[in-house]
Amino acid sequence: MANSTVAVDPTTLTPTSLEVMANQATINIGTIGHVAHGKSTLVKAISGVQTVRFKKEHERNITIKLGYANAKIYKCDNEECPRPGCYESKGSAEPVEYPCKRPGCGGKMRLVRHISFVDCPGHDVYMMTMLSGAAVMDAAMLLVAANEPCPQPQTSEHLAAIEMMKLDNVFILQNKVDLIKQDEALDKYEQIKKFSKNTIVENAPIIPISAQLKVNIDAVVEYVYKHIPIPVRDFTADPHLIVIRSFDINKPGFEVDDLRGGVVGGSILKGVLRVGDEMELRPGRLVQDPVTNRVKLVLLRSRIMSLSAELNSMQFAVPGGLIGVGSLLDPALTRQDLLAGNVLGHPGKLPKVYTELEINYFLLRQLLGMQKDEKKHSKVSKLTKNELVMVAIGSFVIGARVTGVKADLAKLALYKPTCAEPGEKIAMSRRYGMRWRLIGWASIVKGKAYDLGNN
Repeated sequence: MANSTVAVDPTTLTPTSLEVMANQATINIGTIGHVAHGKSTLVKAISGVQTVRFKKEHERNITIKLGYANAKIYKCDNEECPRPGCYESKGSAEPVEYPCKRPGCGGKMRLVRHISFVDCPGHDVYMMTMLSGAAVMDAAMLLVAANEPCPQPQTSEHLAAIEMMKLDNVFILQNKVDLIKQDEALDKYEQIKKFSKNTIVENAPIIPISAQLKVNIDAVVEYVYKHIPIPVRDFTADPHLIVIRSFDINKPGFEVDDLRGGVVGGSILKGVLRVGDEMELRPGRLVQDPVTNRVKLVLLRSRIMSLSAELNSMQFAVPGGLIGVGSLLDPALTRQDLLAGNVLGHPGKLPKVYTELEINYFLLRQLLGMQKDEKKHSKVSKLTKNELVMVAIGSFVIGARVTGVKADLAKLALYKPTCAEPGEKIAMSRRYGMRWRLIGWASIVKGKAYDLGNN
């Protein structure tokens, strides 16, 4: 099957059709907030999937890399079944319907949404990882621990980041209410309300939950279904997938005949990918010419051998949700997220690759997420020529040198080529001490394109 393209008519597909929802998610929801406020625990409570997978994450009990999990949302078709208990969530491999478990109900739980979670690390050291995850989010859940004062440093920094990325659908979860008394919970609720004033979550609901005990999870699921819209997607355009992870799925000891090609994971922004499609990754990889010793950019091309969403294998994938794309690429190229930040699509149909950018930028007045003893140094100064900044373009986080500044325009020389297009939003960070801090955002005006003539 992988040697020929699967036939599918994109004009007949919608994000809520069972043909699509049965296998893959069609909306990405991020979990954001301060470290140890329960983001990964909430994802597990909704999806049943543990996003903390790596040895260092288990040792430190924090998320370091982007976590991912899919969940299906069901609603009982019996109108007499009381809310919010008429809503449930299960893993992505579950069937499209099953009997309602409420005694005497007699209704059926029917699939109404299939969602992907992008679980972001909350530690300030991994802020750039959070920014790369924000590139594929359609909505976000801001978690605030009820047993700590609000806001904590990364509560405000994460919220500012998604504001910069123009993410509108955000709501607040007051987690860990099981650890405090009612009057304290009400006091923390007022702190959250005060913090949220004049932000995108000023009018957002604040849902009290205990992710650990799965208290009020059905209310969260109900809110997602009723109030988080699935974005309008273009299924007929040339496909454009943002890569946020890449893997070598082969295990030590595999026989040569059993080896499989590299896998990239991400979210399709537009278009439809099919098993058997020719694929291209931009910007690809930098290779040193053995004769001239000059470094050149080589695009990566292959064929799509498989498409999957967790345990679900698919013949085609549509925009929204997180999917894995199996290929014939050398697994050495995809191991340990080496291709994260690339863009995947059909050969010759992707945006240009740039080495320099001209941007229209906006800086924060002061740094967010600073500790009390650091706040006297929190004012954000203007960009200066030759300074180094870190920019998040899509899911690509790279260094850049400022080569020119005039009013709110700046020119950047990128340390690595990147695939982007004019109008795209980017986030900027500056180094303070040992950490990179968010200082503002920008939009791409134009750039200097890399000559791909030899690819």
